[in-house]
Amino acid sequence: CPFVQLFSLSYFPELIRYSVLTSLIHYICFSVLLLQSDQSEYWKCNNCSELISHNNCLSYLLSKKYGSIFTVHFGPKKVVVLAGYKTVKQALVTQAEDFGDRDITPVFYDFNQGHGILFANGDSWKEMRRFALTNLRDFGMGKKGSEERILEEIPYLIEVFEKHEGKAFDTTQPVIYAVSNIISAIVYGRRFEYTDPLFTGMADRANESIHLTGSASIQMYNMFPWLGPWINDLTRLKKNIADSKMVVTELVRGLKETLNPQMCRGFVDSFLVRKQTLEESGNLDSFYHDDNLVFSVANLFGAGTDTTGTTLRWGLLLMAKYPHIQDQVQEEISRVIGSRQPLVENRKNLPYTDAVIHETQRLANIVPMAVPHTTSRDVTFQGYFIKKGTSVIPLLMSVLQDDSEWESPHTFNPSHFLDEQGRFVKRDAFMAFSAGRRVCLGEGLARMELFLFFTSLLQRFRFSPPPGVTEDDLDLTPSVGFTLNPSPHQLCAVSWD
Repeated sequence: CPFVQLFSLSYFPELIRYSVLTSLIHYICFSVLLLQSDQSEYWKCNNCSELISHNNCLSYLLSKKYGSIFTVHFGPKKVVVLAGYKTVKQALVTQAEDFGDRDITPVFYDFNQGHGILFANGDSWKEMRRFALTNLRDFGMGKKGSEERILEEIPYLIEVFEKHEGKAFDTTQPVIYAVSNIISAIVYGRRFEYTDPLFTGMADRANESIHLTGSASIQMYNMFPWLGPWINDLTRLKKNIADSKMVVTELVRGLKETLNPQMCRGFVDSFLVRKQTLEESGNLDSFYHDDNLVFSVANLFGAGTDTTGTTLRWGLLLMAKYPHIQDQVQEEISRVIGSRQPLVENRKNLPYTDAVIHETQRLANIVPMAVPHTTSRDVTFQGYFIKKGTSVIPLLMSVLQDDSEWESPHTFNPSHFLDEQGRFVKRDAFMAFSAGRRVCLGEGLARMELFLFFTSLLQRFRFSPPPGVTEDDLDLTPSVGFTLNPSPHQLCAVSWD
C-alpha cells in the first residue's frame, strides 16, 4: 500500500492556540512545567508562545526535555498531560481507578449538574453507565438489533446522495441525520424523517453545541467563570441546551404516556420502567430520576452523533483525496460482496476496507486530547506525585501517532492494520475510543455504523472533488473545536448505476 502523506503536525499548534492560547494570552502567562519527583522544582518555558507556534509542537513537547508526563497551567488550574502509548495505557488501564474520574469543567457542570453519563462521577455515574451498557446491549448495540436499524437507515442516506445527481454538495447534514437516527431508534424506539423540523433541530443543535464547547471563548469561561455574562458563545450554548432539554422532556413525556412495561421500545422506556418499579417498592431516592434520564439521553445523542458522523465524513473526504485507495476499497467490495447489501458478517472478508476505516480513525483522531480526567486520590505515577483532584488530559493524538508504535505515524497508510498476507490485524495502540473506565460507551455501535455506512456508500458511489478542484486542492486541515472536523468542503458522489 502506498504511504500517503495525510496530516502533518502543523495543525497541532492551531489546536493549542485555538483552544488555549487565544483564550489566555491577554490574561495569563502560559507556562509548561515538567513534573519533578520531589515536587521541589519545575522546568519552566520562558517563551511559550514560540514553543506553541512551533510546527513540530507535539514532537517537541514529547521530546526528552519534557518527557511523557508534564503539566500546563491554564490560568490558576494545573493540568497534567500524559503522552505516548505506554504512559496513557498505564494511567487509563493499569491504574484505571486512580485516573478514572471525570474532570467536570464549569461549562459542563452548569448544564449537567453532575447528572447523566458523560460528565458525572461517583455512584450516580457508575449506576447510569452500568444501566446504559446493559440496556443498549439489550436494544442491539453491537448486535443484530443495531445492524437492522442501520440497514434500515442506509437507503435514506443513499437517496439523499442520489438526489444531487453527481453534483457537488456538503455531506455534513445528511451524514449527521443518518447517524442521529440510529441513536434515536435505540433511545426513543423510532427514527425520524430528515425533513422533520423537531428532528433536524435536535440534531443541528447537538452538532453546534459540540463545536461551541470547543471554542476559545468557552475555554476562557472554563478558566474564568466570572466572564460568563460577556461570552456570546455561552449564551448561544445555554439556549441550545435549554431547547434540547425541552425537546427531550417532551419526547419522554410522550413515551411515558404510552409506556408498556412488557414491551420496551428503547432506552427511555427501559429507564422509565426501572424508575417506576423502584418507586412502587418505596424507593423514592434512587438515581433513576428525571434529570439523570434527560441528561443521559442528551449525552448519548450528542456524543453518539458527532463522533461517528465526523469520522464518516473524514472517510469520504479521504477517498476523494486519494482515489487509488478508493479504487482498492471498491475493488474489494465488488469482488467480495458484489451488489448485495454489506452486512457486519462481511467485515472479516473485507480486510483492506476495514483497515482503511481504522486508519481513518487513527489519523483523523477527532478527539485528540480526550475528555479530561481527574485523579480520584493521591497517586504516585512513574515516580511523580499527583494530588487527588488534579486534572489530567490523556493526549490520544500522541498515542495514535506514537512513532514507537506506528511504522509511519504521520501518513495515511492502511497497511498499519494489515499483515504481510493482507489480513486485518488489531493494534494495541489503536485508542480512538480511549481506554479504561471511561472508554467510549458506544464503541461497538460506532464500529458497526462506520463499517456499514462506509461500505454501503463506497459500493454505490464514486467520490471525487468538485469540478475544477483537484485531489491536491482538497484541504485536510481540520476545523478545530471540541472535536476535529473536516474543514468546510463539498464532494461529488457519482452513482455507479
